[in-house]
Amino acid sequence: MTDRNRRLEGKIAIITGASKGTGAVMGRQFVEAGAKVLMVARREPEVLQAARAAGEGAIGMAVDVTDELQVAAMVDRALNEFGQVDILLNNAVIPGQDLHVWEQTLENWNAVFAICITAPMLASREVLRRTMMERKTGSIVNFSSTAGWTGMPRKSHYVASKAGLRALTTVIATEAGPYGVRCNCLVPGGIETDLWTNWGKRMAGEQGISFEEWKERALHDVPLRKISQPEDIGNLALFLASDESRTITGQSINCDAGSIMIG
Repeated sequence: MTDRNRRLEGKIAIITGASKGTGAVMGRQFVEAGAKVLMVARREPEVLQAARAAGEGAIGMAVDVTDELQVAAMVDRALNEFGQVDILLNNAVIPGQDLHVWEQTLENWNAVFAICITAPMLASREVLRRTMMERKTGSIVNFSSTAGWTGMPRKSHYVASKAGLRALTTVIATEAGPYGVRCNCLVPGGIETDLWTNWGKRMAGEQGISFEEWKERALHDVPLRKISQPEDIGNLALFLASDESRTITGQSINCDAGSIMIG
């Protein structure tokens, strides 16, 4: 039986949005689980530093995941370095500018859609047709948001893209399933990262309250009264990437301390 602490031994993973926050933490967790990991993000110095911090077995690469030529080069790098791709984590994200629908700009809308749903399609397309389908194995994990279930004021761009990503997940799972490839969608709520904290401080400022008070209010209706840490998201990603979840596909699975319960 495989050591559960090394459940990804011999596996090759690509993680997008891996320069900081949850992506950087997942890079470390996947290396610790035995995987070789290509960590990618737009900013080269940051992603190279994150790869070094993740440990031996991780390499970094600057990639604009909205550019299909750069996405193809990303998969080239993984194949040249490691010979295959077993796992793809489509984690790259931008929140966009907070705008009501009547204020929305096409630039803001398209920029968020390019990162949050077009990029996962491009990366999934490349790993499917260049390594996973032929080898009849693979796990793709997309990263949505509970905002895609509930909606969020001034976030039409983000909400629509994250809801669409769940739908894309089901299509990939349906099409790739006969080739032995799984695709699931991990749906976090709030994650205590710099991105979430900065947004919370901005919301607190708009409401004229302290960040601590805003955070308490935000967690008031969350059953566990907690916010996820990046490691919590990474633990679920490890499960979905590993053979432990070998008959789970096409699912959108919340990791949000119970704030959204779909039964």
